[in-house]
Amino acid sequence: MLTWLKASIAKLLSVRQHHAGGYFDVLDGWRGLSILFVLAAHLLPLGPKAWRLNETAGPIGMALFFTLSGFLITHFLIQKPDVKSFIVRRFFRIVPLAWLYLIVALPILGASIELAIPHFLFFANSPPMYFVPGSSHFWSLCIEMQFYIMIAIGFFFFKEKALIFFAVVGVAVTALRIHDGVLVNITTYYRIDEILAGLILALAFNHRLGTLIPRFLSWVNPLYILVFFLISCHPDSGAMNYLRPYLAATLVGSTLYQPSNKWSALLNLKVLVYLASVSYALYVIHPLLAHTWLGSGETIEKYAKRPLLFILLFLLAHLSTFYYEKYWIGLAKKLTSKQKNVTE
Repeated sequence: MLTWLKASIAKLLSVRQHHAGGYFDVLDGWRGLSILFVLAAHLLPLGPKAWRLNETAGPIGMALFFTLSGFLITHFLIQKPDVKSFIVRRFFRIVPLAWLYLIVALPILGASIELAIPHFLFFANSPPMYFVPGSSHFWSLCIEMQFYIMIAIGFFFFKEKALIFFAVVGVAVTALRIHDGVLVNITTYYRIDEILAGLILALAFNHRLGTLIPRFLSWVNPLYILVFFLISCHPDSGAMNYLRPYLAATLVGSTLYQPSNKWSALLNLKVLVYLASVSYALYVIHPLLAHTWLGSGETIEKYAKRPLLFILLFLLAHLSTFYYEKYWIGLAKKLTSKQKNVTE
């Protein structure tokens, strides 16, 4: 099995090298780091409780992930403005594993039909919230899917003008958070500014917002931004939390504009590339395992089982990524390729 796993990883890395042209290599590193922070927040004790490091690690991971999502979605829509292909590929990327998880997990977790429907339709994070223990992580998938639908509709009717509109919406969402005193929240209208900050980064990267932002990102030291970003993710940092979306986008953007920076060597580590490739499956699957025998018991017993939980988690994530999810992603590519050929 170890030989098979090594072969799969080697194949992944060779494919990545083959497609290096036009591919944002450092983004894989950020994605790998983002899932590490999320898993650590949910599955590991990070220092004394008084330091609130678990409460900090989660927002770190999610802010990075949302920035990456907003940036990549916007960038690819600008470069390839095909809304139908975008929707098909995004839905086939997210829905198959998400629904499979729900089909398996919700009966085990004791969720009723009334609670299941909002999960399957990706609005479970809407008040009054429809989650059960083991499904609450779906809040981020709800925001993602709602973002896909919003940006697809807006782009279909108004093209790139819609992207400028959503950039303004992102700032407005942050203003709403400030007005309501909301530091961290999983409701879409209090959290989508983290995705839209990535959208703003993509607009700047594609020369849609002038030269000021690119010049700043080419000049600023990522280390300084990292320090402020980490502070903004701590629950005791108060108003700094309002800057979290934009500090995350600035941090990621600075490494895009400074490819020769020391950060590139770190963000291109093979382990981070692999983590990035299986990150979606890791995120979706891990809460159910934590609600089984592997996550049960008193503190010492529970954490003594963590190595076994991680082994099983990574095995399932690998199988899901390179077999189950790969099938659906390939199917989406075939469908959109046929659609393109027909229209041509």
